[in-house]
Amino acid sequence: MLKITVNGDTFEAPEGKRLVLAIRDHGVHIGHRCGGFARCTTCRVEFEEGEPDTMTRAEFDRLTAKGILGQVRLSCQIACDHHMSVRPLMTLESEGWTDTGPEPEPGVTPEAKWYPKAQLFKAQV
Repeated sequence: MLKITVNGDTFEAPEGKRLVLAIRDHGVHIGHRCGGFARCTTCRVEFEEGEPDTMTRAEFDRLTAKGILGQVRLSCQIACDHHMSVRPLMTLESEGWTDTGPEPEPGVTPEAKWYPKAQLFKAQV
């Protein structure tokens, strides 16, 4: 089990679990309006500690398109594989939604292949 900290509260999560689901299962109503397919960016988090050095192409493309690459990460595109400390930015309570979105699949979608961030950033230039 790995330690995940959300808004200063630390809990355990199994290795490989999607970060969005670990956060949700801990009782935080984080957004996932697209169902965890890296389309809506409502699952965005700020990392306080432990930001992964890799990201999926889907996350990179969506954050680039939204102009927020390097500022936030998409928790639907991150698998728990080490200690992380995050702050969810869009929740049911902060956004006034009636629900957080469709149930995300257990595994990262659409592409569960991670690339070194440096490689993706370099390809962007």
